[in-house]
Amino acid sequence: MLFNSLAFLLFFPIVFFLYWFVFRTHLKLQNGLLLVASYFFYAWWDWRFLGLLIGSTLLDYIAGALLMNEKNKRFYRLVFVSSIVLNIAVLGFFKYFHFFAQELASLLHQFGIGIEQHTLNIVLPIGISFYTFHGLSYVIDCYKKRQTELPTVIEYAVFVSFFPLLVAGPIERAQHLLPQIQRKRQFNEQQWIEGSRLMLWGFFKKVVIADSLAQVANPIFADYSHMSPLLLLIGTLAFSFQIYGDFSGYSDIATGTAKLMGFELLSNFKFPYFSENIADFWRRWHISLSSWFKDYLYIPLGGSKNGTTRTILNTFLIFVVSGFWHGASWNFIAWGTLHALFFMPSIFRKKTATLALPSAQKNPIKTSFIRGLRLLRTFSLVALAWNFFRIPTLTDAFAYSQRLLKGLFQFDFSISHPEFALNALWWIPIFLLIDGINRQNERQFLVPKWRVFRWALYLAMTLCIFMFSNKDQQFLYFQF
Repeated sequence: MLFNSLAFLLFFPIVFFLYWFVFRTHLKLQNGLLLVASYFFYAWWDWRFLGLLIGSTLLDYIAGALLMNEKNKRFYRLVFVSSIVLNIAVLGFFKYFHFFAQELASLLHQFGIGIEQHTLNIVLPIGISFYTFHGLSYVIDCYKKRQTELPTVIEYAVFVSFFPLLVAGPIERAQHLLPQIQRKRQFNEQQWIEGSRLMLWGFFKKVVIADSLAQVANPIFADYSHMSPLLLLIGTLAFSFQIYGDFSGYSDIATGTAKLMGFELLSNFKFPYFSENIADFWRRWHISLSSWFKDYLYIPLGGSKNGTTRTILNTFLIFVVSGFWHGASWNFIAWGTLHALFFMPSIFRKKTATLALPSAQKNPIKTSFIRGLRLLRTFSLVALAWNFFRIPTLTDAFAYSQRLLKGLFQFDFSISHPEFALNALWWIPIFLLIDGINRQNERQFLVPKWRVFRWALYLAMTLCIFMFSNKDQQFLYFQF
C-alpha cells in the first residue's frame, strides 16, 4: 500500500479511529490492532510474501529468546551465527541471486566455459532490506546483552512490522522502539499537530516537488546522448532533489503517522544538502542506515582505532556494502565507492568534523562565503554521484557524467528543451527555501504564527497535493 494512494487515505483513518477511540484504554488490544493493520498494509502489496515476513519475525524472536536464556557458550554462539546467516541468506536469495548467477556465467564465459543459465522468476519482496535489518539489529543486541528484556511475541512483531516504517524505514532499534510499544500511549494534542504537519509536508515533498522533478529528470536520463550538457546538468540537479524529496518525504510521512499513533521514530534526514563535507552529509542523509552500518559493522571491524590503513579499508567496505544494500548492480557499488573516495580527505585530516571557520562576529561576510563554497562543493560531489545511482549501467553512467563535465568545462550552455529548465528552476529553490527555514529542527515543520495565514498555507498545500496527485509515482526506496 502506498502512502500516496486512495487505499491509504481510507485505511489510516479507520486504524486511527479504532486505535484511539475503541482500544484506547487497552494496550494489548492497541498492539494487536497495530500488528493486524501492519500485516494488512503489507499484504495489500502482495499477500504471498506476508508469510516470509511472519516467518522471519518468528525466527528472530526465537533466536533472541534463546540468546537471553542460554548458558552454554557453544550453543549460544551457534544460535547467534545461525540467525545471522539465515537472515543474510534469505535477503541474499531474493535480492542478489540473479546478480551473482549472471556474474558467474559471465566470468566462466571469459575462460571459454559456457553454462546454461537457469533463471528463477524471483520477485523482490517489498521492504525486505528494512525488516531484515530490524531483525539483525535485535539479534545482535541480544547477543551483546544490550537487549536484556524479552518482549512478548506481539510486541516484537509490532517492532518489526510497524506499518509506517515497514517498507522504507527508518530502520529502528529495539532499545528505542520496543519500550514505546510496551508502555501505554496517551493521546497528545501537540504530538498530533506536529505529526499532521509532518505528514502534510511529506506529501507535498513527494507528490508536488519530487514527482514534478521526476517529469524533468526521466526524459533527460532516458535520452541523455541527445541532450546538451546544460540539460544533463539540469537532469542531475532534478534527480538530486527528486530522490531527496521522495525519500525524505516518505520519512516525514512515516514519522508523522507514527506521531499520530503516539510513537517517536528515529530521525532519518537532517537537511543533508546543507552539509559542508561528505562526512557531514552522511550524518544527515538516511541517518538510520548510516548509523546501523556504523554500529553493527564499522565499529566491530575496528572503526578508526587501528591506524589510517585499517580506517581506509573499513570505510571503503562500509560504503561498498551500503551501495550493494541499495541494489544488486554494479552502478550501486560504484556509487558507494565514489562516496568512499569523497570521504578520504576527512580521514587524512584525522578528523571528520568541518574545518574551523573565521569568527562570524569578526568577519561575517568571509565566514558566509567560505561556508557557501563548502556547501556547493559537497553538493556538487553528491549530485555527480547520484548519476551512478540513477543510471543502471556503468557504461551509461560514465558516458552521462563525461558528457556533462566535458560540456561544462567547454562552456557549452546551449539548451534545446527550455521547459525542463523552467520546471526544475521553479521547484528546487522552493525546496531549498523551505528546508533553509526549517533546518534547525527536522521534526517540526514551521508555519506562520497567525492562524489565518497558517490555515491558508495548509489549504494551499493540500490543494497542490490533490492537483499534482495524478502522476502515480511510487516511492523510489520501495525498490530497495
